[in-house]
Amino acid sequence: MTDFHGEPTRILENDFVRLEYLANSARIVRFALKGRDNLFADLGLTPIKTPYGDFYFRGGHRLWHSPEAMPRTYIPDNEGAAVAETSNGVRIEMPAEPWTNIAKAIDIQLNPERPQVILRHELRNDGAWAVRFSPWALTMFRLGGVAIFPQPQRNADEEGLLPNRQLSLWPYTQIGDARPTLRDDFVLVHARPGLPPLKFGYFNPDGWMAYWLGGVLFVKRFDAQPDMQYPDHGCNAESYCNDRFIELESLGPLQSVSAGQTITHTEIWEVFEDLEVPFLPAEIRELVRSIS
Repeated sequence: MTDFHGEPTRILENDFVRLEYLANSARIVRFALKGRDNLFADLGLTPIKTPYGDFYFRGGHRLWHSPEAMPRTYIPDNEGAAVAETSNGVRIEMPAEPWTNIAKAIDIQLNPERPQVILRHELRNDGAWAVRFSPWALTMFRLGGVAIFPQPQRNADEEGLLPNRQLSLWPYTQIGDARPTLRDDFVLVHARPGLPPLKFGYFNPDGWMAYWLGGVLFVKRFDAQPDMQYPDHGCNAESYCNDRFIELESLGPLQSVSAGQTITHTEIWEVFEDLEVPFLPAEIRELVRSIS
């Protein structure tokens, strides 16, 4: 059996991609095009302490619920996974978290026809009363690449009098940080190590973001619902970068989730071996190549 720093893992693969997930937790720890290097960050098993035990970032992909808070967000997910094989994939279910009584599950399905992964994230309220939260899917990548975030271009109203975009900035983010390149059409982040960390978010109506690393373009797609309320001043897309990794994060709408209710959030991952894709203008392709 394969492992991640001593923790047992299992592998999903087809002719295009190879994906490795923890046997005891709803975590994807490695992901790559067949024959290429792992795209995900590997943070080992250094824990942070919480009232509910040790929490491990590990690296790779995880499911949280937003807004972020300590200790609610950081309740450990180290064991208890129930894994069931499905058509071209697996379903991983976790027991309900202590205190929050929220149960997480991820359905992972590989597309047999092309390098694409469909992830259906589920959050179920096993508590006795309604709780308000948002599904939050986070993917941690190795440094050295360029993250790509399309920006809203259309008017918010017919006359163009109302604002059509926003950036939410976290307290540790410095305006003069050299890693982001802010343009009218795209924000690019050169993922090189740096402190303090950088984090920003916004409402992304295009429903995709990407990361270019080592000649591979990873694209994360998700549903954008402009009529719904989102956390963090209206963000459905966020990114965090520090001295060890960069994250691409998608969020679903804030919802009041009744006792026993399940909400879902779907991501579609696509992987390309070049930047020649129709959703990237030629100017952006050349700019990404020049700073990667």
